[in-house]
Amino acid sequence: MRHDRWMKEAMAEAEKAERIGEVPIGAVIIQNGEIVGRGYNLRETDGDPTAHAEMIAIRQAAQQLGDWRLTGCHLYVTLEPCPMCSGAIILARLDSVVYGAYDPKAGCAGTLMNLLQDTRFNHQPEVINGIMEEECAELLTDFFRKLRKRKSIKRNLP
Repeated sequence: MRHDRWMKEAMAEAEKAERIGEVPIGAVIIQNGEIVGRGYNLRETDGDPTAHAEMIAIRQAAQQLGDWRLTGCHLYVTLEPCPMCSGAIILARLDSVVYGAYDPKAGCAGTLMNLLQDTRFNHQPEVINGIMEEECAELLTDFFRKLRKRKSIKRNLP
């Protein structure tokens, strides 16, 4: 599988989030070489703590395929999945998860813990990490750098 191609698609989704002031995280779900689900972070926009890129992409793929079981599908996401998204990935029975940047604060695909490959669950997707890691991490680093700068300017206004 050509991981860079699909990770670039996930990064394009992340850039959509950034354009509307959201944390730039994006995801795509692939089946048989085609995108069947797309998502980007919409937590602030929707006021919804579950509006993560992965959750949106999973919902879209399930709707498009007409089945909650996403076997034969592969998730590409720019940031390591959190506990909520990892749970949804397991429940949706995705075949694999490919992520770019590691998440030291909430990563549950190997960093803090590895929920995705815990054999106590009835499904364990393959996990591939670090695909285009620098580029994915840079999206987040740049976003937060700009955010801190804007906040600093606001604080210093008369």
